[in-house]
Amino acid sequence: MTERQQAEQALRLSEERFRLAIDNIPDTFVIYNAERRFQFVNAYGVSRSGYSQAAHIGHTDEEIHPPEVTNTYLPLLQKTVETRTKQTGECNINLPSGSFTIVVTYVPLLNEYGEIHQILGHTYDITERKRAEEQLRQNAFHDALTGLPNRALFMERLKHTIERAKWQENYLFAVLFLDLDRFKVINDSLGHLVGDQFLLAIASRLKACIRLVDIVARLGGDEFTILLEEIHNVSDAIKVAERIQQELALPIELNGQEVFTTASIGIALSSTADYDQPEKLLRDADTAMYRAKALGKARYELFNQQMYTDAVARLQLDTDLRRAIERQEFQVYYQPIVSLTNGSILGFEALLRWQHPDRGLVNPANFIPLAEETGLIIEIGYWALHEACRQMQTWRVNHKTNSLKKISVNLSVKQFSQPDLIELIGQILHSTGLDAGSLMLEITESVIVENGDAAISTLLELRKMGIELSIDDFGTGYSSLGRLHSFPISVLKIDRSFVSPMEANGKNLEIIETIVTLAHKLGVDVTAEGVETKEQLALLRKLNCEYGQGYFFSHPLDNSATEALIAANPHW
Repeated sequence: MTERQQAEQALRLSEERFRLAIDNIPDTFVIYNAERRFQFVNAYGVSRSGYSQAAHIGHTDEEIHPPEVTNTYLPLLQKTVETRTKQTGECNINLPSGSFTIVVTYVPLLNEYGEIHQILGHTYDITERKRAEEQLRQNAFHDALTGLPNRALFMERLKHTIERAKWQENYLFAVLFLDLDRFKVINDSLGHLVGDQFLLAIASRLKACIRLVDIVARLGGDEFTILLEEIHNVSDAIKVAERIQQELALPIELNGQEVFTTASIGIALSSTADYDQPEKLLRDADTAMYRAKALGKARYELFNQQMYTDAVARLQLDTDLRRAIERQEFQVYYQPIVSLTNGSILGFEALLRWQHPDRGLVNPANFIPLAEETGLIIEIGYWALHEACRQMQTWRVNHKTNSLKKISVNLSVKQFSQPDLIELIGQILHSTGLDAGSLMLEITESVIVENGDAAISTLLELRKMGIELSIDDFGTGYSSLGRLHSFPISVLKIDRSFVSPMEANGKNLEIIETIVTLAHKLGVDVTAEGVETKEQLALLRKLNCEYGQGYFFSHPLDNSATEALIAANPHW
């Protein structure tokens, strides 16, 4: 074999290896001549195009493929010809059979004169990668259940809107924060799967209430937000809120059952403050939503700066309240409960006070609701109960000749619902040495209503221990007179709202007389709160009311002042 034959054989083997490699790569590889006519198409390219090798050779792309295909990548090929440089680009091709995305690279091969001799083309499909990226974007910026934008996308959109408002004069927009009022009931009663169907239905209704330029997002749970772009005035935002309320008022059918819901909506307008961060706008809409909830739910509220001031003050109060426990800033004050039969002090009601280092003595009305809401009332309440029992036992030991019989302590709803209530009260009585018969626990009517039959069971256990029970603020709550006889109570306390306006010929006197008569028929004593005048005292005695409590006898007193009052042993 001559050298020439060996060279030709080597060239053939090299070409065969090249073709074998090129034909087996999962990408399209082509060679064009200088006029952009096919000289070679690999096996994958032939298979992908649907045309034979012979159909390609000698033809241009335009002569083979429809414009909707060639229009996407031909500009790159033409630029390669014009500039004689390598060109790469991403092309999206949409066909009736489906869409796909490719990356095309064209490399010009130049002769010794710098002219294009051939063009190598390489195409690889990135459709699956693009779909995966799109899915990742969808997951990152959309709620998995409803498909709505999530918090991240909503905040990004809100950020852009805030920036737009900075350079576009008088650009007004609004954020609505929406919380469903009865979602927990639906979720707990019908199950989480039905709860998910319910949320999908809500998402659909919310989308129907806004324009295409607006956006509704699900933040999580039953919380949704809406961004209203370029509105004219506040009434536009209010109209959307009212439209939402109307939509949600219609029944939703879930598994053959009709379900109803309402929503509390907070509205924050961009003109309310000089907003520079999306978080602040969302915070203010959230604050307004909570205000709507506090005012009875199923309504909307517009945010104003006073709400923010109140929220900050409330947060500070919450922080101070937690520290107050550690710093022992709470005190127990005592107001005498007087026997209207002989005018002597029967005992005292223990009343919680907070000696704030900066604010001084804080009114219970300003911190007890917050303590209830945060659950701090449990720890605070047990401390107060222990302190009251300890102090009462001290007085009983130091004033044996006195007629002190009862220390009355309020028990909150949250305390009452604790599973270890009986055990903890027993421990307090044991550690303080106070006899159970000297303790009276005051509960409101709502405690019994909220705890149902379990409340009766707990009350019976407390009575079995020897502890006496009193219903506080009777007449202002939810008591069922038909069930009153089943409550193992010793005393009814008539609320001050009935006693204060009491007159000899007034309706309030008739109400009090009715309550006293009812109590006596049930074998229960009566304490009248809010006694402030001798005339009221005389009328109560005439009605055979057993006990009285109020400023006429004494304001609530601290330990030392109470000690002095016991020593004085007054009679009224």
